[in-house]
Amino acid sequence: MSTALTLSGSIRKGSLNQQLQEHVGRQLQAAGVAVTAISLRDFPMPIFDEDMESDQVPEAAGRLAALFGSHDIVFWASPEYNGGVTPLTVNTIAWLSRQKPSPFRHAVFGIGGVSSGKYGTIFALSHLRDSLSKLGALVVPTLLGIGPAAEALDGAGNPLEPAIISKVETMVHELTHCRRG
Repeated sequence: MSTALTLSGSIRKGSLNQQLQEHVGRQLQAAGVAVTAISLRDFPMPIFDEDMESDQVPEAAGRLAALFGSHDIVFWASPEYNGGVTPLTVNTIAWLSRQKPSPFRHAVFGIGGVSSGKYGTIFALSHLRDSLSKLGALVVPTLLGIGPAAEALDGAGNPLEPAIISKVETMVHELTHCRRG
């Protein structure tokens, strides 16, 4: 059975991106995938500083890297801050990029996000795809940008629009049928 790790680049209470993480997790489970959902709140790491690298690597970075390396699929939901990726996501990637073996070279990655704007995190997702790809991650083609959130999701975080429902189905198909060679 395939395994998936899901996470969100937002840890605030009531986060729509956590709801997206949960929704995609449910869809992956329905496709026969064993899903592990995590919160980055459980992996505290200081702001990345190369001076800390030699002897002060956060224990959480190693634990998180091991999780990335032990799953076939990683789905990362991330909001957009000022047209870019959240500081939490950037910091997490910075610490993970220093782990050996690389936690980005095993799983197939899917990325998505929800925002209040009409472009639905598409700018941030483009940055996130670029960063992950440069680190060796295989990111599936579908970018799951959802917005404006008030019109796109119901109270439980499920997409309302047929186009978004279809995109989620496409991403789940890509994640469950794409393999690293």
